Amino acid sequence: MTYYLMQDSEVLTTERCYIRELLNDPSLPEASLARTRVMPGVTTELHALSVLEWYVIESGQGLMRVGDAAPYPVGPGDSIEIPAGIDQQITNVGDGDLLFLCVCVPRFEALKYLSRE
Repeated sequence: MTYYLMQDSEVLTTERCYIRELLNDPSLPEASLARTRVMPGVTTELHALSVLEWYVIESGQGLMRVGDAAPYPVGPGDSIEIPAGIDQQITNVGDGDLLFLCVCVPRFEALKYLSRE
């Protein structure tokens, strides 16, 4: 059995959201897992990743933008696939925090992030 320590606290990022790494270890390059929190009325930075990413919405209400598609509403239980290299952005349109899990395959590294702003 291997035990991985998660980040103790969430970090405010330049992406305009709070991220807590739950699993992101170089010894496990296949995937990473993080929890993201977006405050009410906030839109995250338009960006793309060079890896496949999944959002799994835990709570709150959002408006998701992926690529050239029209933004669409997302809420608890929704899963969103974001292909590598495709622009993405989410807006919290609710009254409370928008919380979701981010799964990256292979694992997220800062050099795989590309700001579009």
